[in-house]
This record gives sequence, structure tokens and C-alpha cells, in this order.
Amino acid sequence: MTKTTQQIAQELEAGKCTLGIEYGSTRIKAVLDDADDQPVAIGAFDWENSLVDGYWTYAQEELDEGIAAAYAALKADVLARYGVTLRRVAGLGVSAMMHGYLPFDAAGELLVPFRTWRNTTTTRAARELSGLFGFHIPERWSVSHLYQAVLDDEEHVGRIASLTTLAGYAHRRLTGEHVLSVGDASGMFPIDSATKDYDAGMLAKFDELVAQRGVVWKAEDLLPRVMLAGEVAGHLSEEGARFLDHDGDLEAGCPVCPPEGDAGTGMIATNAVAPRTGNVSAGTSVFSMVVLEHALKDPSNPLIDLVTTPMGDPVAMVHCNNCSSDINAWVDLLADFLRVMGQEADKASIFATLFNAALEGEKDAGGLVSVPFVSGETVMGVQTGFPLFLRRQNARLDVANFMRCHIMAAFGALAAGNEALREEGVRIDKLYGHGGIFKTPKVAQGLLAAALEAPVTVMATAGEGGAWGQAVAASYMVNKAEGQSLPSFLDERVFAGMEQLTLEPDADDVAGYRTWLADFRRANEAEKAAEARLA
Repeated sequence: MTKTTQQIAQELEAGKCTLGIEYGSTRIKAVLDDADDQPVAIGAFDWENSLVDGYWTYAQEELDEGIAAAYAALKADVLARYGVTLRRVAGLGVSAMMHGYLPFDAAGELLVPFRTWRNTTTTRAARELSGLFGFHIPERWSVSHLYQAVLDDEEHVGRIASLTTLAGYAHRRLTGEHVLSVGDASGMFPIDSATKDYDAGMLAKFDELVAQRGVVWKAEDLLPRVMLAGEVAGHLSEEGARFLDHDGDLEAGCPVCPPEGDAGTGMIATNAVAPRTGNVSAGTSVFSMVVLEHALKDPSNPLIDLVTTPMGDPVAMVHCNNCSSDINAWVDLLADFLRVMGQEADKASIFATLFNAALEGEKDAGGLVSVPFVSGETVMGVQTGFPLFLRRQNARLDVANFMRCHIMAAFGALAAGNEALREEGVRIDKLYGHGGIFKTPKVAQGLLAAALEAPVTVMATAGEGGAWGQAVAASYMVNKAEGQSLPSFLDERVFAGMEQLTLEPDADDVAGYRTWLADFRRANEAEKAAEARLA
């Protein structure tokens, strides 16, 4: 039942809504849900990472002011739509891009600028830890960054008192609690799904390893306490309320759910938390998550990351650093061309027009190939990205093929990486897509189905992404029945009757994508050559 503006205003006044905020790679987004978990207001703050002193980073001032700006935009949206000043919420949660490196000293001061998941400076550390544990440790994981700092004898290492992710940092600013959802924690250090906590055996091995280099702290003393979805991970403090709402209107005291990574919120936002379900989250990066029904035969496979759901169940993740950034750059170029020609068009309509044009392109993009690696791409063996656009001499270079090529390229590394899952015999009953790339109906969705050769479902909330997923996580914390599981809560309360569209892979699209992917793999050799010459 659609609610009236007055009904929503009453829920706002009564503090029955839940709030989710997510630090994405290019946007910090805040979503407010009504008492039935439907989005009623949105706010956002656009930002961009910078390459500083060899590291991809965001300034700490942006971490702090960006979340406040997103909340201020949300608050303004609430006032404009409902005539209500937002003062209280039933619960809230913050999520963020996973992994990376945020070390703090005993006084809570950040010791080095935030090193994001995008950095590929930890190759030696990741390789040594993978061998030590017999378990694949990706370069972007927090433990890789920590151990690489030890290997490099960085000055700050001896002063580290705590280590967390971006979501954990924001949560501590809001509540004072040094905790993390098991899903986000699984991107810091391996999780034992039996105990729902850091793997004790691997912790012992790591502590022994770094002790040999004179380190006196132990990893378990640095890492956040692990929590599960549905638990109360603290309450909004007076200081936290002022941190979020500079106007001073937001009341302290509401419960806050465990801080989550964007992978976990993606699973919640797509109802993909049960075994043999999966989702693809597409933004600056792209990753597929498949909830496993049994352990993988080879936990050391370098193409598959083993993480967990927000409840601690094992998940096979194929993560690729590059997805939509190169598309955005090309669309910006075409938008600038319109400006030079004296034409005005909003960015949303430009994206929609260009994406729909891709449906008219040749199935294999007519001999056009893009390698959209703005940063390194481990799945493809690339450490430093140099975006390339290649075409055969007889290729038909038109808008339709050009856009089809770039959308196919957004999923190219993911398609290559997911072949490892098929070889493991992993079965998928449901695969959901979410993220802004799916806002134009059927276009990216159909090409993703062709790339992964599996049916892809997109829900009405796909464009809301992880911020909405974290608002739902806050609702689960506040509204779940006694003993109710997260899958049950999502099935029975959140997704029952939700509008969705499923596309089966089209046979011609699959054949065209296979042809294109073969060219993509060959073009990747040119990418490696560019890296060798230019990096």
C-alpha cells in the first residue's frame, strides 16, 4: 500500500524510520526508510579518490565532512518532501567500501592517510600470507596492508593501537565502539565460519610471523570486535549525533547496527544471503558474491576470495577493481562535446540514451575492445592500470558498438574470474544485480547475463544500493521477531511482493560475448605491455 505524505510525516515525527549511510567509491549516500523498509528520502555527497604519494586515498577531512554533507542533503530532502525536520530515527547503520588500511594510535589519531582497497602495493605481503595460511589473502585486505607496512619498516607500525575499515572508523565516530560486522571483518582477516570470529590458528601464525620482525602488538588486540547482523553494536552518542548532524537537531541514543562492508549490504539489498544465491554489485569496482553450500576444494585459489555474509556464512567472492569509471569518463567526454556544440542535456538522460543505444550494437561489439583498467586489476594480472580502447581496422565504430563495448568491458574481468567458480562446481539458483549501472532497464542487466551465462534479476530498489541495504540491516536489528533469521526477515518482510525483472541469458548475446571476451583477453596482453613500458 502506498503511503500518503502525511502518513510518512507522522512516522518521521514518531522516530519510526531507519537510516543507512554508505561510503561508496564516488558517492556517500544516505537513505531513510519508512517503518515498512521503503525508501522515503535520499541524500548524497559526491567525492573522488586521489593518488597521493603512490597511494589511492581520501583525505580524513572528506571522511568526516562527506558523511555530514550526505546527511544534510537527506535532511533537506525530508524537509522538502514532508515538511518535517528530521530529529530522531529508530535505528541506523553505516557501511563502506571494504578492506583498506586505517591504523590509529592510542590517542585515536590516524597514523597514515587512508589507504583504500584500490591500492595494489601489497603484492609481497599478500603472497607471503597466502602461503603461510594456505588460504588466499588478496592484496586489498587489511591484513595485507598491515603486513606490508611491517615488511617496509614503516615508522608508524610500532605505534599502532587499533586497525579498522572505513565503516568501522565512521561507526566509532558515531558510537565510540571499536566493532565490525563479520562480513566487513572478513575483508580484514580470515573468518572461521564455525566460530563467526577471526580464525584463531591464522592469528597465531600471523603474530609469530610479525614478532620475528620485532613487532610487540598482537593482531587480535588491533582488530575490531566481530559482531553479527541483528545485534546492537552501540548507540548514537551525543558526540556522534553532532558529528553527523552539524545543525544539532538529531537526537542521540538510537541503537546502531554493526558497521558493514559494501559486499554485505549488497547481499542484503538483493536478498542474496541464503546458500546458492548470489549478487553482483557494480560501481567503481565490481564483484560477485555467491553464498556457498559447502567449502571450496581449493581455498588458496587466487581468483576467489572467501568472505562471509553478515551472519558469518561462507561466501565466494570474485572481486575486480574496475567497472564503471572508464564508462563515466567517456560519458563525460560526450557530455562535454554536447556543451561545446551548445546543447544542454542532463547527465541522467545522456546515460540513458547512450546505454539504450548499446542494444542496437553488434553482438560482439563489432571488433571494438575496451580494457577499462583505471587502477590495477589482479584478476587479469595487471598491477597498474592504463585504460585502453582498441579496434580492428575494419571495425564499425559507431555509438551503438562503442557503448556496447564499454558496458561489456565493465564485466570483462568479472567474467574471466567467474570461470574459476564454475570449475569449483559452485551452483547458483538466483543471481541479483544492483548498482547504478542497472538503472537503465535491461541494458547492463542483459549483458551481465551474457557475461556470466546465468539469469540476472534486478529489483525495483537496485539503484538504491548499499545505503538502502544498511537501512534494512538497521531495521532487522530493531524489528526482527524473536529468533528470526536474516533470510526469513528479508523474505517475509522486505522483499515480499517487490517488483523485479529477471532476464535469462540470450543465446546470441552469449555467443557474442564469448567472441568479445576472447578479444578482451588478447587485448589484456597489450595492457600488460603498456604497464611494462609506462608504469
